[in-house]
Amino acid sequence: MTNAQTAQPTAVIVLAAGAGTRMKSSTPKIMHPIGGVSMIGHALGAAKGLDPQHLVAVVRHQREKVAGHIATVEPGAVIADQDEVPGTGRAVACGLQALTAAGAPAETGTVVVTYGDVPLLQTQMLAELVDAHERDRNAVTVLSAVLEDASGYGRILRSEKDPQDVLGIVEHKDATPEQRRITEINSGIYAFDAAVLNRALAQVTTENAQGEMYLTDVLSIARAEGGRVSAVVTEDRWQVEGANDRVQLQALGAEMNRRIVERAMRAGTTVIDPGTTWIDATVTLEEDTTILPGTQLHGATHISRNATVGPDTTLTDVIVGEGATLTRVHGSGAQIGAGASVGPFTYLRPGTVLGETGKIGAFYETKNVSIGRGSKLSHLGYAGDATIGEFTNIGCGNITANYDGENKHRTQIGSHVRTSSNTVFVAPVSVGDGAYTGAGAVVRKDVPAGALALSIAPQRNAEGWVQAKRPGSAAADAASATGPAANAVSATGTAEKTTGRDAP
Repeated sequence: MTNAQTAQPTAVIVLAAGAGTRMKSSTPKIMHPIGGVSMIGHALGAAKGLDPQHLVAVVRHQREKVAGHIATVEPGAVIADQDEVPGTGRAVACGLQALTAAGAPAETGTVVVTYGDVPLLQTQMLAELVDAHERDRNAVTVLSAVLEDASGYGRILRSEKDPQDVLGIVEHKDATPEQRRITEINSGIYAFDAAVLNRALAQVTTENAQGEMYLTDVLSIARAEGGRVSAVVTEDRWQVEGANDRVQLQALGAEMNRRIVERAMRAGTTVIDPGTTWIDATVTLEEDTTILPGTQLHGATHISRNATVGPDTTLTDVIVGEGATLTRVHGSGAQIGAGASVGPFTYLRPGTVLGETGKIGAFYETKNVSIGRGSKLSHLGYAGDATIGEFTNIGCGNITANYDGENKHRTQIGSHVRTSSNTVFVAPVSVGDGAYTGAGAVVRKDVPAGALALSIAPQRNAEGWVQAKRPGSAAADAASATGPAANAVSATGTAEKTTGRDAP
């Protein structure tokens, strides 16, 4: 069944007013992430998939944080504030009142109620609920599930004469011992006839063990009016599981990741070890990609066809081109061109752009750098705030010294440049196309195209220094036995004076 076949609900109300104290966090419960998206983000996404006329989020605790986050995740959602009266029934009433205040009263059609902490709930499941509700012309349709351990959940009370007929829902704390043995539970997700819902909420009281306005009381009121109450049972309990603490959050996260990884494999990605692979719900992978063990893919990361990522790689918001290889890389906010190679033990910071067939090798850190096609930064260096042209080879131990203590400066390196080991570019500085640098060069001035930059002092050897300064050492004995420097040692055991600088 597709969304195109599902009638458009008048409204979907997402309840997000709970305190979430068991999470023991300064972050509101529904804002905790799972699969790279907040729980409320998942809930709003599933609700929006129904294409309702109105999408409402009911908030209360840490109102400013939650409302601000919802405005970012789903700007079109109407924010409703729950007042001091507790309970899910009151929360829904506040949601309806917010629509009325906005000039869009939900008086007819279907109103769906769901929660902000059920991150695995899918639009397809909500669509099935709405379809059954409208097909059977129910006053209320409940989404239920069967659990081995139903502790803490409200129980579905069905008619013995007509099992399709739901007599009511009893909350766990109000249930008798016999009722607590029932394993079919109320998910708290409903489809209501809007007119029935509005009338019933006006009659709901707080006269129960919790002193709250139960939304479940709407069912008995609807039945008293002669309305039909039924239930749609999902076989996928995970879709209705909520998270009240971090243990439950972890369990939901693990299940979501299992599903994401399985879906990726069925779509053409090879995942060598699903148990050590984490892929956010926001990540996209093309066919024939390979993910090696210990890999985490987060945010807006995209892996193109025939690319290989891992092992032991963490990427956040990284775009990986076709056929590229990343081995033991920690990267964020980077773009890797087709056929490029990165790693091992490479740190890609935001703003790194590596061109096609380029290379960033072992123990390299990059930040805010553009590296042209075919260029190589093979090992042991840092490139920050730099532009490097095509087919340039950056030698071992090269560094762009981009920070003067107050400001960052850029280094411009042209195409077909060859730099020797341990070159330091003191920015701002530029190196022209085809230029070379000598080993150990400290480049402080611009290097013209085709020039060789040298900044090394003449080498001086202080002969006999070891015998004089480290007499009796293994090094001194070896030098005395084999090296010509022995002739430089005087009878008093001191080295002849040189104009060179002593070794440290």
